[in-house]
Amino acid sequence: MEELPTNNDHLVLVSGPSATGKSTSLMFMDNPEGVMFLACEPKKLPFKSKFMDLKVLDPLQVYEAMDEAEKMPEVHTIVIDTLTFLTDMYESQYVINSTNTMKAWGDYAQFVKNLMQVYVNRSTKNVIFLAHTRQIMNESEMVMETKVPIKGSLANVGIESFLSTVLSTKKVQLKKLKDYSNDLLTITPEEEALGFKYVFQTRLTKETVDERMRSAMGMWSQQETYIDNNLQYVVNRLHEYYD
Repeated sequence: MEELPTNNDHLVLVSGPSATGKSTSLMFMDNPEGVMFLACEPKKLPFKSKFMDLKVLDPLQVYEAMDEAEKMPEVHTIVIDTLTFLTDMYESQYVINSTNTMKAWGDYAQFVKNLMQVYVNRSTKNVIFLAHTRQIMNESEMVMETKVPIKGSLANVGIESFLSTVLSTKKVQLKKLKDYSNDLLTITPEEEALGFKYVFQTRLTKETVDERMRSAMGMWSQQETYIDNNLQYVVNRLHEYYD
């Protein structure tokens, strides 16, 4: 698979099925007033936040927002919720009704590449993408892969190839987590009563080899395969590792 490097080390893709804690993982961000939240989905956050909440109605507004963020020293983090809805929005607004669909799909791919390779690369902020996953058949390997859907010429490359840190949200039984005790994994009394916990999975396991999680070597220990779904923990680790 082609690797598409980035210069901004402080970025992460959090992907997973709906209702597995992607948005909730933002709840404990430090200095929430400094989070620029770009809402591409119609749903609201599941908690009351102090984020700079901006509604995205045109995908090109994300370019403008990221440029504005660079002029705002008080902004430390940009969140795009979700990358899946953002690319779907581009398709519905600029591809479906185009008189030249071949060119429109080329523009779709260029929109994503510009976002990742230009705007994200040159950003001095933490950049967090949330995205939905889907099981898709890899016909060359004849296996079902769990990944973020992307269309056009980027389908084979995958959106995950643009990022060096990709985590997955999971709902995991507590009995499985007993083997992964670490300082970033806390079981609350409520979770004990329920018998499961929503977590981030940071590393591949033998049961998840067909998923697209990735991080720099040594960023997470094997014991930290599962951690609380708290994005501040992830941002802290990115800065510890790269800075």
